[in-house]
Amino acid sequence: MFKNHPKGLLSAALSNMGERFGYYIMNAVLVLFLCSKFGLAEETAGTIYSFFYAGIYILALVGGIIADRTQNYKGTIKTGLIIMALGYVLLSIPILATADNKVWLLPLTCFALFLIAFGNGLFKGNLQAIVGQMYDNFEAEAAKKGPEALRIAKSKRDSGFQIFYVFINVGGLIAPFVAPLLREWWLKAHDMVYNAQLPALCHQYINDAAGMNEQAATNLNTLMAAAGGNVADMAASCQTYLQIFNEGVHYSFVASVAAMLISLIIFFASQRIFPTPAKKEAVKGVEYTAEEKAAMAQEIKQRMMALFAVLAIVIFFWFSFHQNGMSLSYFARDFVDSSAVAPEIWQAVNPFFVIVLTPVIMAIFSALARRNKEISTPRKIAIGMFIASLAFIFLALFSLSNGYPSADAFKNMPIEEQMQAKAGWFVLIVVYFFLTVAELFISPLGLSFVSKVAPKHMLGLCQGLWLGATAVGNLLLWIGPLMYNAWPIWQCWSVFAIVCLISMGVMLGMVKWLERVTK
Repeated sequence: MFKNHPKGLLSAALSNMGERFGYYIMNAVLVLFLCSKFGLAEETAGTIYSFFYAGIYILALVGGIIADRTQNYKGTIKTGLIIMALGYVLLSIPILATADNKVWLLPLTCFALFLIAFGNGLFKGNLQAIVGQMYDNFEAEAAKKGPEALRIAKSKRDSGFQIFYVFINVGGLIAPFVAPLLREWWLKAHDMVYNAQLPALCHQYINDAAGMNEQAATNLNTLMAAAGGNVADMAASCQTYLQIFNEGVHYSFVASVAAMLISLIIFFASQRIFPTPAKKEAVKGVEYTAEEKAAMAQEIKQRMMALFAVLAIVIFFWFSFHQNGMSLSYFARDFVDSSAVAPEIWQAVNPFFVIVLTPVIMAIFSALARRNKEISTPRKIAIGMFIASLAFIFLALFSLSNGYPSADAFKNMPIEEQMQAKAGWFVLIVVYFFLTVAELFISPLGLSFVSKVAPKHMLGLCQGLWLGATAVGNLLLWIGPLMYNAWPIWQCWSVFAIVCLISMGVMLGMVKWLERVTK
């Protein structure tokens, strides 16, 4: 797989695995953890999630600027790993949230999330920029051997980023299993049983037992008895269940600290084989005429316009795709039978499909290239938007055919009726299959596109801009839970399908121009 690719590609991917491990832990548990620990409304937890995930990507722009100005990409990356580890250390401290300590505990949790986001910003885009620089050097060496060698080398860039992408997702495949396994082990050690619906009902009882409607109180008694709690002393049982439930999740963040340290060790051990931008730029001492400078400025303008055009499209992909940690996580908890599989574990389906499907998609692209029918990167992104829409079209049709109401209405139904109406596991498998194929058409190839169009002195900044577009999409994520809780959920999924289809149409309208710019 790594034959005829730059030396260092595997080391870079392995260095990124720890970050992916922590990322997928957070993707799997964050909104559910905020709701279960603090009793936050789903919309409030969704807002924190949106800002956290936006911060991860917008701070990558800051990290890119720092690395470009200091030309110390490697130092910036190492600092980012250390800061991320500190954030996970804070999150791993198991403190029970009470009415008295929430005033400082919730801000402390948000500060820990900021550390993770800031560290990720220093790390993520700059490591991707180094991978892009590997291919710049790889192509420069090939150019010395002739036009055909250069053509072959340039054809390796897209597949190289796909290889990088598949290997970093190994960490993502493992991570979603960690939190549920630790939580269920900890509950079992205290003679309790996991139930996804209990934390919200426990918080409702603690905050306003008298205000609970009859159906909610009945559901709480039924579920608490099944989970091993004492219904005769419901207040104490609710406090105990919340404490044990959330302590198990806290311990999963310890695993994230270990993953960060492993990534740091791999990066330290491999940093000598990574390119050093400062040395590459230092050898350039060419004087340009006014005409040459004007032509260069015009080329840079065209490249940046093409970059911003693609960034505007992918905003809406990430707005839809990253519902996997938001409204799709709520859907897995509320509408899918979790008696056998915890809702967080479904987050492993995405990295699993990344690992399994990447070689298939690479083989298809390679076969087309050998027949001189290669699909351009902009066209692949447009196809990816269409495939993403299929995931939400399927989910909308499924929800409509089952007559699902809004999530709020569904959760107020009797437990027996909810269990009868819940979907089987195949629904999430189908949804994540389509979303992962779309991701493979957009995310690694988008990184490749950025590395092609970015001016060489702005590599870190442009990779940061790509991640900044992801941040803007993430800032819109909170809209998902609003629709999910207020409308029949088929309408919620239809909105995402329509957004993806419109984005596909706009992208197709720009394809020929983008193809000219990237030649």
